[in-house]
Amino acid sequence: MELGSSIRPCFKSANPHVLMSKNTNLTLGKRSQRFSFRVSAVSYKDFAESALEETRKRLVLEPSPLQERYSSMTGLDGKTQLQMLAFKSPKIRLLRSMAIQNETMQVFDFAGFMEPEYDTPIFCANFFTSANTNIVVLDLNPLHQLTDDQTVYQDKYYKNIMSIYHKYDEIFPWGGKLTGESIKFFSPLVMWTRFSSSQEKHKALFSAFLEYYQAWLEMTIQVKEEMEPSQVRANREAQHKYLTWRAQKDPGHGLLRKLVGEVKAKELLRDFLFNGVNEMGTKTFIDYFPEYQTEDGTVSDKRSIIGKSFETRPWDSNGQFIG
Repeated sequence: MELGSSIRPCFKSANPHVLMSKNTNLTLGKRSQRFSFRVSAVSYKDFAESALEETRKRLVLEPSPLQERYSSMTGLDGKTQLQMLAFKSPKIRLLRSMAIQNETMQVFDFAGFMEPEYDTPIFCANFFTSANTNIVVLDLNPLHQLTDDQTVYQDKYYKNIMSIYHKYDEIFPWGGKLTGESIKFFSPLVMWTRFSSSQEKHKALFSAFLEYYQAWLEMTIQVKEEMEPSQVRANREAQHKYLTWRAQKDPGHGLLRKLVGEVKAKELLRDFLFNGVNEMGTKTFIDYFPEYQTEDGTVSDKRSIIGKSFETRPWDSNGQFIG
């Protein structure tokens, strides 16, 4: 079943009115030089609220047990605030959000993971805003790796929705190098970009976020439950592999360590952000990615082992991988 053909008509024009706050200028410190920027001009909490509003229109959500353990946290500096939300539905194992904010930055991490009976892609939105730049990753991460000789999964979920990416590819161009290891976890729909803050860009980002999310939400509604035990096991292992990679190599680990300390950072990564890494399988990072094993048996800190990176977008306009 190609979901895109029936997803496309459900897209709505995203209303970006929630983006811009009244406080669009912020001064840092008591330095002689004053820095004015738009860190406070965008509220990523509004992104999460809008996505949840869209979800409740189509699905019944209930709080995840994680919500009781993780709702808010204050950073070691006493100023940085971390706000977490966690929900589930009969098909969605975990729909969760984390928003981080202080005087100099905002971070938004929003993701949706399915129950293993469904092979729907993983919704992934990772946004970072500071004084000088915005870094954005927005994608429907493939549950099963996309390959040239196996196109069934890509045709099912991506073939007919590539127009979403092309709607935004000029305003949000490719953001630079991605490692060969990381690229395996992205789809041809991925928006990976960097940009300086502007009202126009943030409104466009909000619109893109909702369109990507609406596409994913429609997939979750249409997808049929897998009845074949071997495929359910394959879905479970594929999600566990993804969670294992992200919990170990997520680039936000360093920032979390700085904000809340190493112990809490690891807890957030493994128990909240990538919940399931301890429950959905028993394989270790080295089991999945043996190339990262060092001589003493530990995991290498290197981001890339194969050494290949992609400075330009490695998919053509039709979503075919061209390297």
